[in-house]
Amino acid sequence: RLAAHRGISPAPSDSHGARVHMRGRLHVLVLLQAAAPALALRSAGGHPLHSSSVTLKRRTLLPALLPLALPAAAHASTKSRTAGYEVQHSEREWLRLLSEDQYFVLRQGGTESPNSSPLVKEKRPGRFLCAGCATPLFDASQKFESGTGWPSFASALPAVETQQTSMMGAALLGAELRCGVCGGHLGDVFLDGMLFVGTAAALTGKRYCIDGAALLFEPADGGELVRGDPQTPKSAPELPSWLQPPKIGYPA
Repeated sequence: RLAAHRGISPAPSDSHGARVHMRGRLHVLVLLQAAAPALALRSAGGHPLHSSSVTLKRRTLLPALLPLALPAAAHASTKSRTAGYEVQHSEREWLRLLSEDQYFVLRQGGTESPNSSPLVKEKRPGRFLCAGCATPLFDASQKFESGTGWPSFASALPAVETQQTSMMGAALLGAELRCGVCGGHLGDVFLDGMLFVGTAAALTGKRYCIDGAALLFEPADGGELVRGDPQTPKSAPELPSWLQPPKIGYPA
């Protein structure tokens, strides 16, 4: 029942293609946003594009840019997320070990909603670990504010594995990232770091755009691990009126 609820049947390439399609559109918006001051770009309503953070809500240029992002599904990796990796579990075991959001991202190649992870605003010194196998993936010193709504890094630790794609695909739509130990999907890397002037990404030329649900944060001071998946409590379903107990009290 849990597996059916989470929808584990779609092929990894399908979910990754849809995820890169969404991030690919946002990536093009980020590129044009950075060039807006020089090109004097204006929205459909005639208002100048400002240099504030770009989010998925800003779709004024999307109709014109959509054709650029459509080929994204072609860059989805078909490599197994299990075979050849040091840490392996059955799908049933992964469902037991991971939360719903962690499983969706790590094992299905899905993506979380922007600004849904508590790690987006995490700024303390420390390391970011894989939520599937606790392997160190990113150092906090390489984290920067990209304005996309996902945790972003200028560089990665050796355990991060980049899936092969063409240079054009990597530049425009990004390349998939995985944990090199358990094969879990992490996010994408884009070659637009030079646009983020004043950050470490401007030096590396890369932006590692990561789903927070794929990570755990380990503070340098030895504090408690912070989970990256959304921690919003789910309210209990309300009983239908005919099953609710009668209300006791005096009429107003």
